[in-house]
Formats: sequence, C-alpha cells, structure tokens
Amino acid sequence: MKVYREITPLHFDDLFVLIDSVGEVFDYPIHNHPEYELTLVMNSSGTRIVGDSTEKYHGDDLVLLGPFLHHKWDGDGLPKERTAECRVITLQFEMNLFDAQLFRKKPFYEVRKMLESSRRGLRFQGRAFAVARERIIRLSQLSGMASALQFLELMDGLARSGEVSFLASEGFSTQAVTVKSERIKVAYQYILNNFTRQDLKVGDVAEKVNMSDSAFSHFFKKCTNKSFKQFLIGLRLGYACKLLIETDLSISEIGYQCFNNLTNFNRLFKKHRHCTPFEYRKFYKEKNSFDWTTQKTLYQFLPDDKEVRDIQKPKEYAARLVHP
Repeated sequence: MKVYREITPLHFDDLFVLIDSVGEVFDYPIHNHPEYELTLVMNSSGTRIVGDSTEKYHGDDLVLLGPFLHHKWDGDGLPKERTAECRVITLQFEMNLFDAQLFRKKPFYEVRKMLESSRRGLRFQGRAFAVARERIIRLSQLSGMASALQFLELMDGLARSGEVSFLASEGFSTQAVTVKSERIKVAYQYILNNFTRQDLKVGDVAEKVNMSDSAFSHFFKKCTNKSFKQFLIGLRLGYACKLLIETDLSISEIGYQCFNNLTNFNRLFKKHRHCTPFEYRKFYKEKNSFDWTTQKTLYQFLPDDKEVRDIQKPKEYAARLVHP
C-alpha cells in the first residue's frame, strides 16, 4: 500500500509552522513526513490512524507525531451545520530542530526525551490537554519572539506531563528505550535488534545482562508489566502490521517472516488485533482512498499517477497558514 509523503509548508527559516483550519472536514490520505507534528482537533469525532493504532476519538484530540510516522484523522461524516464548529490546529517543526547545541542543555532534557517517544505517537489527556489547548490557541495569534517562547513553553509543559499514552505499538515503531535502568535498556535494545529471529530465547537476552533466565524473567516483567513471551509477540505483531500496511508482501510471506508459521500468525493476529491480517490490510487500503481533484487543504502529497501531478496545489486553500 502506498503511504503518501506530505510536502509540508515549513520554510528553512521557520522555527515552526502553524496551520489553522476551521469548519473543514479531513480530506487527505494516510501520509507521513520527516517533520514532527502536534495536532489539536476540536469539536470533531471520527477515527484516528497512527501507525498500527486505530482508535475512535470524540470531541477533542491532541497528538504528537514523530518523523515518518504515518497518520490520518478521519471524520465521521458530521452534518454541515456541525462541521462549521470543527477546528484543527497543526504545528510542524523540523526533525533536527532540537539537535542544536542550545537544546542539548539540561533544561530541554524532558522535551528531547518526549520527542524520542513520539516516534510511536503520543496522545495527551486531562489537564495536560486542557493547558496545551489554550497555549496552542494563543500561539495561533502570536508572532516573533513571543511565539517562540510560547512554543517552548508548550513543549516543556507537554514533556513534563504524566497524562500521556503511546499509540503505535513497539514493534511498529522500534526505538531505543528511555529508562534509568541500564540493564533493561540493554535487554530492550537487544530484543529490538533480534525479535524477528525465530530462535530468540529468554536465555539469549539474560546472558547479555549477566542474569540467570529465571531472575531475568522476573526482572523483565517487573519493569515492563509483560512476560518476555508477551513482549516478543507484541513486537512481532506490530512489525507484521507495519509490513501489511507499507509493503506488498503477501500475507503468507509476512506470517513466515514474523512467526515462521502462517497458522500461528493468523491465530495470534486474530486474538490480539480482533481481525484477520487480510481484513486489517483491506481496512487500511480503504482508508487511503483519496480524490486528488477535490483536495482543498494546505497539505501537499506525492501521488504516483502522472495525470494528477498538475493538481497537487489547490486553487483555493481552506486553512490559515502562519509562519511566526
């Protein structure tokens, strides 16, 4: 399945860019981009797709997305009078922005840690959401240094919040774990590097951290709230979802690559994802349908078909673009 690449309106000299859409439905395919994105959805409802996560959202939604993590918000077909109440504010900024020397200083540690975690997509709730919503709305009216300071305050507030949850699974968007325990960090990274190996055993990982099999099993479950076997199955299923969405490999090829057994793959997929691999791939393909001739938002994509390349830029935009 084609996951479209968005060409964002971010300029070289932008700290970030803000896109403010009011009264418009979501009209884009499943897509990704190298920039970070913070999306605030207000007064809407529908389905949110982030990586292999598919969830219903109601009312308001706030999600931080890492680079190249594909996503889509899909409205549930509100009547026109309700659509007028909808508002979406999107912030996008460069993937290397916080690599600058200034942002490597101690005050930005929590922000950098949050950005690492956002490669799986982060959803904010509760008071963290309420405070961030007001800051984002205020940010849409600011410019210059005032907008820069408000942006950093927004990032810091989100980074220090505990009211946050992951969206994509660990197997879908693998990354180094950010924990204080060096042992669990080494174990986690070794598993991420080797989870597709069908002969991977708990003893292989225990040996890496100089622990007995039983001691490591107890230690691992205490740190992750999952047994080694449960964790490994989750990683493999997440990776299988990634292959189902982003490649044209057959379901049998994916099953053997991830579990070395097609029957076992189908059984575990049905048990944990509540659908078959075929149904899962079909759902994503249906959600990725897109009529290029009706595109009205600021988002720009790279379609395959030559005949639609001339209509990538809409004649009339349906959102306000802010370069603070």
